[in-house]
Amino acid sequence: MISKNFYYILFLLVLPLGLTAQAEEVSPPYFIKTITFKSNTTQGQLPVLKLGEPLVLEFDALNANEEDFYYVIEHFNFDWTPSVLAKAEYMRGLDNQRILEYYNSFNTYQVYSHYKLQIPNIQTRALLKSGNYMISIYDEYDELMFSRKFMIYEDLVNVGVNIKRSRDVKVIDEKQSVDLTISTNSINFNNPLETIKTVIIQNNNLNTSISDLKPQYTLGNELIYRYDTESAFWGGNEYLWFENKDVRTSNVGVQFIDLKDIYQSYLYPNAPRAGRPYTYNPDLNGNFQVTALDRTDVDTEADYTMVHFSLIQEELTGKDIHIYGNFNAFAIEPLTKMEYNSEKGEYEVNFRLKQGFYNYKYVVVDSETGELDEGAISGDYWQTENNYKVLVYYRDLGARYDKLIGYGEATSVDISN
Repeated sequence: MISKNFYYILFLLVLPLGLTAQAEEVSPPYFIKTITFKSNTTQGQLPVLKLGEPLVLEFDALNANEEDFYYVIEHFNFDWTPSVLAKAEYMRGLDNQRILEYYNSFNTYQVYSHYKLQIPNIQTRALLKSGNYMISIYDEYDELMFSRKFMIYEDLVNVGVNIKRSRDVKVIDEKQSVDLTISTNSINFNNPLETIKTVIIQNNNLNTSISDLKPQYTLGNELIYRYDTESAFWGGNEYLWFENKDVRTSNVGVQFIDLKDIYQSYLYPNAPRAGRPYTYNPDLNGNFQVTALDRTDVDTEADYTMVHFSLIQEELTGKDIHIYGNFNAFAIEPLTKMEYNSEKGEYEVNFRLKQGFYNYKYVVVDSETGELDEGAISGDYWQTENNYKVLVYYRDLGARYDKLIGYGEATSVDISN
């Protein structure tokens, strides 16, 4: 018989592993849609906020129950392992509070409630530290509905970002490389190989980010990163897009519409673009914008439509095809999985989206390993216009958490050799 001491020792061994596990975002249930962070610039993008800037999170609940939702905020290290900071150290006030502000939809076929949370508020008066954060939304039964990551930075260093063509001749036509220069007069970098951490994010997609590159050169208080392959991203292709701001008629990218229980938006069938010549097509780099014609307040007056996607593609063996974009934080989930229609020779899927302008692409996922191939259907091109964000973290000797001390951004519009 195994003694209780054995289980206790096993618990002590396993406990540190659980405490250092990396946090992952949790996708919402089917009835929660249009999770959006709003800032001074735009909506729907990855929230990278300056310390002291307000955080605004909005979402819709389509079950028409006017449920109560609660929010919890946690602080993390640069690699998304839990921070050792106590809540009182990074937050002034309380969390685990009910979201007080919500409004019911008006004059829409799809009934929903629109929830809005702004921080600071009466309960949560301020977030005090820079770094990585996770906000989790719970229902009144303490069940986790979804979680989203956001970052808060202090403007302590200058982050220079330059986009280059790949230096690897094997993929020079398909990849883009990111060069960094970090400089400051306010901080003396102590042992930068260990204390400085970087994260490079392409098109607001944390799933494909490159992290923890070490500076190759140090010139005084200037750190230089010029990697050949380690900082290279697949170029991808410009996102496809559609707009259905008018649900009563077809619009850009929409072939025709129908009205059943709600409006149905049937998009034009798409074809694979891999192997075809690159064509420039301005996009939002995977993001979306809620818009509606002849509506005063799109938060509550924009309707939901069932959007029908179709891809002209032979059936793949051992691989799945998904719709991909920031409308669901680039998550691969059952909602976005396409089914093959053998009669039409097409992959098809449909799901609800709020009226607006949406970017999307088709990606291939290995059925067994879950490995994602973004370029299998769309192709990869060095000319593609992509957005790159660079986050710089610093933990001084003896410090207890990773400060986010700098933020830089660039696009590949001015890509050079």
